[in-house]
Amino acid sequence: MKITVKSFGALTTEELYDILRIRSEVFVVEQECVYQDVDGKDQKALHVIGTRKGELVAYTRIFKPGDYFEEASIGRVVVNPTERKYGYGKEIMRASITAIEKHFKEDVIKLSAQLYLERFYHTLGFDQVGDGYLEDGIPHIGMVRRKK
Repeated sequence: MKITVKSFGALTTEELYDILRIRSEVFVVEQECVYQDVDGKDQKALHVIGTRKGELVAYTRIFKPGDYFEEASIGRVVVNPTERKYGYGKEIMRASITAIEKHFKEDVIKLSAQLYLERFYHTLGFDQVGDGYLEDGIPHIGMVRRKK
């Protein structure tokens, strides 16, 4: 998988379309969750894009401290459903952690994780903080990674 990191302004129309399509396909259709994905925060984010053979297979968006949480953060973590068996989730997350360290010079990262993915994020060094909560009707937990 080829990883690129781009600002919102550097995204091509095609890349933006592919990003919004995969986010809608997974978060709205597959998870049956009606929510406002286009939230006005994409313009502040750096977009971590994973492609294979020119097709979008994995994606996250990352934020510097203060743009989403007090800490640097990762959100909208998504892998194309047909590509999940290849480990692209861990690969895009590792690339996102590296991008935060490189672009923002931060080593504390927070995310809002769907509860069923707690073990996945834990294997990447994230630990639960605080109590669980509902976000758009789906159980979530806050998780933080501190570089050791």
